Amino acid sequence: MARKLLEIAASIVKAQASVGKISPEEIEQTLMKTFLVLQRMQYAEQNGVTLEAEEEPAATALPEKQESADPKDSIRENKIICLECGVEMKQLTKKHLGSHGLTPRDYKRKWGFAMRQSLSAKSLSRARSRAAKKRGLPENLVRFQEERKRKNPEKPSAN
Repeated sequence: MARKLLEIAASIVKAQASVGKISPEEIEQTLMKTFLVLQRMQYAEQNGVTLEAEEEPAATALPEKQESADPKDSIRENKIICLECGVEMKQLTKKHLGSHGLTPRDYKRKWGFAMRQSLSAKSLSRARSRAAKKRGLPENLVRFQEERKRKNPEKPSAN
């Protein structure tokens, strides 16, 4: 798609708002619903799923897939699948999770992920790890921790 889904949703809601009076709360709700419907439509188009016109937006094929999948299986080599909406990305961002009313911490708690688990594709995590090692992060971290212990020796022994 040449235009981003958010731009499309915004232009649809803008057209609706120009016809009648809509409160800011209604604009926000309409924008969220329109965006989610466009996401579902894009998912269906990319994966060859047909959507029935009579179905409610929440009754698409996505929730069935979410319930049957193990949350740990959503993190794959080149993508991570959002367990809330089924969208595939390289990384689940705070902004995307916010569209579901969740923080990364809430998402991890809800779906049973460890708090230290990265919400990104395995290949992306490996690439970041290699880049950090190349910059000397592990050695610098050990050095920093040793310096901190030398500066504050009384803190660890004050148990």
